[in-house]
Amino acid sequence: CISRVEPRLNFPAGCSHVNGYKVDNWKQNLRVIYQCFVWSGTAETRRRKAKSCICHMCGAHLNRLHSCLYCVFFGCFTKKHIHEHAKNKRHNLAIDLLYGGIYCFVCQDYIYDKDMEQIAKEEQRKAWKLQGIGEKYTTWEPTKRELELLRHNPKRRKITTNCTIGLRGLINLGNTCFMNCIVQALTHTPLLRDFFLSDRHKCEMQSNSCLVCEMSQLFQEFYSGHRSPHIPFRLLHLVWTHARHLAGYEQQDAHEFLIAALDVLHRHCKGDTINDNGKKANNPNHCNCIIDQIFTGGLQSDVTCQVCHGVSTTIDPFWDISLDLPGSSTPFWPLSPGGDGSTVNGESHLSGSTTLTDCLRRFTRPEHLGSSAKIKCGGCHSYQESTKQLTMKKLPIVACFHLKVRSLCLPQKLTVFFVFYSKESRMNGQYQQSVDVLNNDNKYSLFAVVNHQGTLESGHYTSFIRQHKDQWFKCDDAIITKASIKDVLDSEGYLLFYHKQFLEYE
Repeated sequence: CISRVEPRLNFPAGCSHVNGYKVDNWKQNLRVIYQCFVWSGTAETRRRKAKSCICHMCGAHLNRLHSCLYCVFFGCFTKKHIHEHAKNKRHNLAIDLLYGGIYCFVCQDYIYDKDMEQIAKEEQRKAWKLQGIGEKYTTWEPTKRELELLRHNPKRRKITTNCTIGLRGLINLGNTCFMNCIVQALTHTPLLRDFFLSDRHKCEMQSNSCLVCEMSQLFQEFYSGHRSPHIPFRLLHLVWTHARHLAGYEQQDAHEFLIAALDVLHRHCKGDTINDNGKKANNPNHCNCIIDQIFTGGLQSDVTCQVCHGVSTTIDPFWDISLDLPGSSTPFWPLSPGGDGSTVNGESHLSGSTTLTDCLRRFTRPEHLGSSAKIKCGGCHSYQESTKQLTMKKLPIVACFHLKVRSLCLPQKLTVFFVFYSKESRMNGQYQQSVDVLNNDNKYSLFAVVNHQGTLESGHYTSFIRQHKDQWFKCDDAIITKASIKDVLDSEGYLLFYHKQFLEYE
């Protein structure tokens, strides 16, 4: 997450052959080349580029086409046709028509010239504006202050398997443990971390009112290397401002805070929603913001008429899935082994165990809606009884599961032995290795668990987060302690966060 590219502090002398090009109207000529043959901001210039930009020796459009800076000649770089032209005509400079880089055939390398680079940036910004993209992508250049800091701090931080960078406690500002545990989970979401640490957010809101800007600052605080607990007062203020139902010093629900935070972040990502090609994003929200890219999945609902068997299908976006536990509603399924319930210390306990796979199977099983909930069938053109089945149409990169711990029949909190982390999956009543059950693209790994201790009316939230592949830590507001996988598995999971395994830590 830390850039390996280091700015040069003492710039060497540039290419001396550029001076031979800088005569007469060289700036205007270079601008014309960028406008017509490189960036092509308008539809007309794009058509002209497609027609005219072909190799003058072989007629190819591809093969890293370059244009001579001294005359009208296009040549292939791969087949060295532009090299032959440079040798024969002694035209030493050419421009890459895809990326805009300047190549010197005497130096045999792409070169940097401050004046040429400035022209390239100006024309690129003009082209983006003409295409309706705006300045979505901005290059980073160190300030004088940053250059001075780099001179005095030449060492670079290296992230190792036992590195604790990114771990930082959060001060409880008065019953704000519900917020702290969600912040810990979000700051350890790999793609979200990479987004904010690479300065990708382009704010279009008023100063000090954007939650995305505050999250960006929060990531900087977490990964700064400071060990003292952070005081998230600005984050709390913005949450109260944009999600007023969470305002006040009463204990709030962590799940409710998660959904509210994702919603506000999604709404504040106005400047980050344009796709590279201007097309709508491939998710149910049709939004290309970082929140929808990571957290949004598609939930398909199929309603089947019991008379004509016609199926009505709708797909809705989701950020999380709420799952019933045994005892939260009836009927559920026989647990194995055993299935009898008991009450201990005022809490409902069910012997045996259930798995996340069991809960998902129940969530996706067909449900008969009954005679009191008839739906008008498009085929029968009348109200008929039907069945409804939910399935995952599109899986998100990060899957969040909310476990319902409140009983419909009993006011107390449910306590169920629940298996949510295993290398095995139970299918058709038998345990099989997950490699045989799941496609590689659909494998997920647990990386954060939010827990709730106490009663539903009062209690305390903590979280477990995975720092590296096999390292877990318990986050209890300002206190961060090392944890084992057994500590995680024995905890009362309330919110479970999984990410696709292609994001595994190495």
